[in-house]
Amino acid sequence: MARYSDLELEEMLSDPESDLVERKESLSGDAPNRIREAVCAFANDLPDHRRPGVLFVGADDAGTPTGIRVGPRRATASLQDERILNEKRRYRAPHFDALPVPTAGIDDLDLRRFEEEYLPLAVDHAILAQNDRSIEQRLAAMKMIASDANPTPTIAGLIVLGKNPRDFLPGAYVQFLRIAGSDLSDRVVDEALCDGPLMSLTGRLDGKLDAHNRTAVDITSGPREIRTSTYPQAALRQLTLNAVMHRTYEGTNSPVHVYWFDDRIEINSPGGPYGAVSRVNFGHPGLVDYRNPSLAESMRVLGLVQRYGAGLPIAKRHLRANGQAEPEFRVDENWVHCTVRART
Repeated sequence: MARYSDLELEEMLSDPESDLVERKESLSGDAPNRIREAVCAFANDLPDHRRPGVLFVGADDAGTPTGIRVGPRRATASLQDERILNEKRRYRAPHFDALPVPTAGIDDLDLRRFEEEYLPLAVDHAILAQNDRSIEQRLAAMKMIASDANPTPTIAGLIVLGKNPRDFLPGAYVQFLRIAGSDLSDRVVDEALCDGPLMSLTGRLDGKLDAHNRTAVDITSGPREIRTSTYPQAALRQLTLNAVMHRTYEGTNSPVHVYWFDDRIEINSPGGPYGAVSRVNFGHPGLVDYRNPSLAESMRVLGLVQRYGAGLPIAKRHLRANGQAEPEFRVDENWVHCTVRART
């Protein structure tokens, strides 16, 4: 059977009338079943074309590439290419946030915070009282150090308990800007670098978000006063925590950016989609994967998140209840950009 030339394939890709062509934007959802059906149809060849059918994956119905697949090429890998390849290699290996940091020592962790704040939340009080494990064994069980025999702090350990996480992870902070206007070139009226161990970082950021939110009080429309905020604080909290949890801490010194404009808030998180999450299926209900599973578990223990995968639905629900549009997401290989429009 003759092979198609590159030119013929290009023509077939853009021909919406051909029954020799099937296009799929990705391999998500029911696409694998549809692909099997297309292969069977090509093999049966009921129209008697006596020519092979062609299946294009990574193109929409109009034949336009969706940009979700990067083919083999002879070129020097960019830093972003290397990050993606590293993540692929590690997908079934220990995650980046579980790796030890050789230049750090156990003294770089706030052990008092661990014993007085973290452990009581992670382990039942009765069990903790009967547990005679050493501090190293407890830290290792919580994935804060590599092991009790090797008490080197992990990435997650430094993010959650580090006295100065940025000494080892320069990008482990959130940059907050309040801008008087709608453009980055407009005047900055407030800024904050929110850093430190996880609870300190999130606490400082929550304070800034709360300080700049405005609440209108209506005492004339009914027997009870009605309070309406420019943004529901619960939605902002979920969206910013989501950025801290899912960002990449590898191969970048960039922080999470939270830019508060007059008409919107932009939350920019370094690192694109990961694992089972792609640019195509990002934000689908119930679909979640974890670049930083140890950090995600620590955030659950600390009460920063309640249920895995529920952050975005919770944020959307609070925005709808406040009479606002759902958050807008733009996803690329390097960043996840979230925009929340102000209530008008």
